[in-house]
Amino acid sequence: MKLIILFLFFLSKPLIFVTTQDTDDYMNQLDPKLLGLRNEEKLSHFKLYWHDIVSGQNPTSIVVVPPPPSNMNITTAFGMVNIIDNPLTLGPDLSSKLVGRAQGLYASTSQSEVNLLMAMNFVIIDGKYNGSSITILGRNPTLNKVREMPVIGGSGHFRFARGYAELRTHYFSPKTMDAIVEYNIYVLHYSCSDSIHKRLLNFLLITLGLYILFLPF
Repeated sequence: MKLIILFLFFLSKPLIFVTTQDTDDYMNQLDPKLLGLRNEEKLSHFKLYWHDIVSGQNPTSIVVVPPPPSNMNITTAFGMVNIIDNPLTLGPDLSSKLVGRAQGLYASTSQSEVNLLMAMNFVIIDGKYNGSSITILGRNPTLNKVREMPVIGGSGHFRFARGYAELRTHYFSPKTMDAIVEYNIYVLHYSCSDSIHKRLLNFLLITLGLYILFLPF
């Protein structure tokens, strides 16, 4: 009787299996739940302000490769590369709530217009998505009113992410070269299960199963 109850108990719980339709020794198909991914995707929208601080005693954007002096283009700064660790805030003021950091680089890649190649991780440091990141890579023609760059991936809650970011310049100082840019990011991503909660649930299921197994009937 105990074995029947135990069998019915585990039969009622969703189990995770690896599918074994192997076509090569080094590749096989997986159930997304093995990686803590739920089956459905969701679309999330983030509105953040990106602060590119070039001036002052504690800049968050620094030039690591200046434009070549032999071929200096003062209009586009062609060839310049900046490394960034820029604050991401909820509002346009730097004093507003800090929710993340934009870490990466941008480079001037045009000889005829102000155009940047940008490669960044938006690392979230607040709330539900703390520790997760969104990766953005694309072309940024900075003088356009609205620009668009692809979201090419992410980590944590944003594994397998894809989407795009819309950029609008909120503030720019020609004197200091500091800038504030509004980012509206639209991301398709899986809902990730919390691995700690999953381990706790598995522990409770095993404990309950053992309890049923040793019931005195």
